[in-house]
Amino acid sequence: MVGVGVDGWSRGWVAVVLRDGRYDSAALFEHVGGVLEAYGDAAAIGVDIPIGLPDAGHRACDLAARIFVGARRSSVFLTPTRSVLRQPFTSGLGVTAQAYALRERILEVDAVAASAPRLFEVHPEVSFAAMARAPLRAYKKTWTGMWHRLSLLKDAGIELPADPGPAGRAGSDDLIDAAAAAWTATRYARGEARCLPEGASGEEPVIWY
Repeated sequence: MVGVGVDGWSRGWVAVVLRDGRYDSAALFEHVGGVLEAYGDAAAIGVDIPIGLPDAGHRACDLAARIFVGARRSSVFLTPTRSVLRQPFTSGLGVTAQAYALRERILEVDAVAASAPRLFEVHPEVSFAAMARAPLRAYKKTWTGMWHRLSLLKDAGIELPADPGPAGRAGSDDLIDAAAAAWTATRYARGEARCLPEGASGEEPVIWY
């Protein structure tokens, strides 16, 4: 059984593949469509990007995720509305720089999500909090934070190689986040994943872990 985790990096997307819950490979892609084409055998593909844009207000899953990750709540941005994301600029619109920086990627995934049933939303910090059974304290770009996340992955049976090939050009935190997304994808495929908010209806956006 193949589970794929996908995270954005400065030049596109990085994907980590788990086969039966163990590390198999990693690769870089310019577009998310390339990920879907490359992994036709994947049972599930978890991507760290909002799926299901609000027409107004805030998504319940973002608010629930902020509570779930505790001290790392700033890593969960509030997803802008679709109309705001389509604006050429955000002056006066109350959109965070973090959210707007991901504008093109959010819209890219939004364009394909409806026709990609294997694709679902994850958030690495939510996944890591689930692995640890508690919110993580250290920021992922710190030495302590990186090693804590690698240790959690190892405890889950996922050991990232020192040399993952071309995917090693991505940031270490991006590769680690993609591995966490792949952990959730494996759980999703096995029917073991849970979602935020709990008890969500079938139509509202959710974040899986």
